[in-house]
Amino acid sequence: MTNLILQRWYDSVSVWLPRIALVDSTDLRAIEAATVLVARKLVTPVLVGNETEIRKLAEEAGIRTGDIGIDDIEIHHTEDQPLIEATRLVAKLDVDGAVAGAQLPTGDVIKRALRAVGSVGRRGLISSSFFFLMPDGRAMSYGDCAVLPDPNPEQLAKIAIATADSFHRLSGAQPHVAMLSFSTKGSASHPMVAKVQEATVLVQELAPDLLVDGELQFDAAWSPDVAATKAPDSPIAGQANVFIFPTLDAGNLAYKITERLGGARAFGPLIQGLNRPIHDLSRGCSVDDIVHVAVIAGVEAAASQAETL
Repeated sequence: MTNLILQRWYDSVSVWLPRIALVDSTDLRAIEAATVLVARKLVTPVLVGNETEIRKLAEEAGIRTGDIGIDDIEIHHTEDQPLIEATRLVAKLDVDGAVAGAQLPTGDVIKRALRAVGSVGRRGLISSSFFFLMPDGRAMSYGDCAVLPDPNPEQLAKIAIATADSFHRLSGAQPHVAMLSFSTKGSASHPMVAKVQEATVLVQELAPDLLVDGELQFDAAWSPDVAATKAPDSPIAGQANVFIFPTLDAGNLAYKITERLGGARAFGPLIQGLNRPIHDLSRGCSVDDIVHVAVIAGVEAAASQAETL
């Protein structure tokens, strides 16, 4: 049975089939993902790269999804680096978004995307989040898991606001943001704890309507029983769905543990703060991961268009 959130994504994009550039066009996973997207009528994938090489790879591998093969996929031929050309296409609005990273480091994707489309002024910070669907159907987001190694309090506050925005856009639910630490409400004293405390105050000042609290340990943020003991007066403890990690070490480790041991479906890293949707992929991504990040780029492109109307 399709998760209701996924179905909402599918319904959102299928009515207009946004054009999404797939940069990793010489990776068989990306070519197969393109056939899936066309077969399921979700987005219009555009494979960006050397057309002769792409066709040869697809035909040798016999890639098809039902009746859909490489002849049914749009290919944008370029002799330039696919990432450079794809981000140009996004900047010129020839495509609605792009997905890269199956063969490229996150840093390369972000640098080129930032150069091509720039950052959103009100945030002024590039960060990332992962969106999760848990085995029981619950949704949640983690930030930052791929970009900023050791954010300062101001950066951490902006990460929290951006991740809450991403969560709301993708889930439709109200964000409950937990600023995570190894301390809950002053149970420990350390510069790392003070950083999270300061960031929490900044989030409250910058986004007064956002439900946020910190500093909280993960168990207090997640479990109502633990929250009742450790943070009984917190407005979000025990019901958090957006988790902001104090460092990239913590966020990156946590997302992999949540996915591999917790059985969650992880979507991302989703790049936050760009003017147009250009998203990254883990180099260990699956065909399904590429399909859904392309769909997310389409959902965000639709939201961007609505905001400009």
